[in-house]
Amino acid sequence: MQLKNPLLVVKDIDHSVAFYKEVLGLEVILDFGANKTLTGGLVLQTLETWQEFIGSGGIAFGAKDAEIYFEEDDFDAFAKKLKACDIVVVHPVKEHAWGQRVVRFYDPDRHIIEVGENMEAVCRRFVDNGMTPEQAAQRMDVPVDYVNRCLGC
Repeated sequence: MQLKNPLLVVKDIDHSVAFYKEVLGLEVILDFGANKTLTGGLVLQTLETWQEFIGSGGIAFGAKDAEIYFEEDDFDAFAKKLKACDIVVVHPVKEHAWGQRVVRFYDPDRHIIEVGENMEAVCRRFVDNGMTPEQAAQRMDVPVDYVNRCLGC
């Protein structure tokens, strides 16, 4: 068994494709009209086709029970870019207890998108700001070996 792709049902596939391209830089790599696969493997499916597939019209959007997660190497640049985008945020940029900065926002159909700072970037940020690898590991609650691997040691 292999997981192949996450699939999101969308009301307006062209609008959703434009959103994922503008905000996250994703491109369409397979286009079947009512079903489009984007870079990274994310699949968008039209609401009408999805309703045919499952035999039901009772589709709920915005349930807040799942998210699509992305990581970004240059989190500061992404956060700056995000401010210029027309989006609704779940919460602004925040830093988790382990030091990773994240932001969550909605796509046009109220699916939650999380973009987190790449964990290697978190390690680099801590060490660049004067922490030893041991201190970074303690702050992140990870083994020192993990921090050293992230730093290329």
